[in-house]
Amino acid sequence: MLSTMLKGKLHMAAVTQAELWYDGSCAIDADLVQLAGLREFEQIDIYNVNNGERFTTYVILAEPGSGTISMNGAAARKVQVGDRVIIGAYGQYTEEQLKSYKPRLVYLDEHNKVERTTNTIPMQLV
Repeated sequence: MLSTMLKGKLHMAAVTQAELWYDGSCAIDADLVQLAGLREFEQIDIYNVNNGERFTTYVILAEPGSGTISMNGAAARKVQVGDRVIIGAYGQYTEEQLKSYKPRLVYLDEHNKVERTTNTIPMQLV
């Protein structure tokens, strides 16, 4: 049996561009792609914190160090520049792989600079 698990995410990324007439996808700073363990053309889910939109697209690379998070094509209709989004990718893992499984979580500020990286999320307290 395989379990579908969060592989990596960019948490609270700020949308820097929305290009309706560009090939559909999400252009992401190549350095951030690598840090989160993502790949060019990998399927990603995007959760818009500002408006609640949730949609699926894929990664294309933007200039390293640019801080670019650009929603392109139809995805451009789901965001406004400045919106904060969570970008996540998932993978399927065997029980054996899960013994050493650790997601790559990257937390960003409003300028898409890395605040911290981790592989755990603190337990939510009531």
